[in-house]
Amino acid sequence: MSRRELDSLDVAILAALRDSPRAGYLELSRLLQVSRATVQARLDRLERDGVVSGYGPDVDLAAAGYPVLAFATLEIAQGRLDEVTAAMAAIPSVVEAFATTGPGDVHCRLAASSHEDLQRVLLEVSQIPGVARSTSVIALTRLVQHRPVELLQAAEVPPASRTGAR
Repeated sequence: MSRRELDSLDVAILAALRDSPRAGYLELSRLLQVSRATVQARLDRLERDGVVSGYGPDVDLAAAGYPVLAFATLEIAQGRLDEVTAAMAAIPSVVEAFATTGPGDVHCRLAASSHEDLQRVLLEVSQIPGVARSTSVIALTRLVQHRPVELLQAAEVPPASRTGAR
């Protein structure tokens, strides 16, 4: 689904879910002043189209015992990205990784319980066959939270039809 297919009601539903993640269809319909069937139909479509990808809890890794956050940039030997990806997936402290353009081939987000634990993780990542070079930085504080709903709210979206189907 492209962003242009979202209308203001879709974005309002996403914002309401962000603000009240445990709200059911009835509560969301009350908050948004649309029918329960409309909310359900819209959410079903947002899920089917992959816009809503899950309802799991947001986990604060620092509060869960992993207060050290770092980013590693990996340079990968040509043709070894799949092998490196599989090896990174086997390291639980690699909580996210992206193939990128620009300097480096892969950027990873790493979580660790201490600086010593981070050192262990960095060594483990740098020793993956196919990793030619790695550099890392430690995050000090988060300045901006992950905020996809704010991006969607700022975009120009068509007005909502107040029905479930569009």
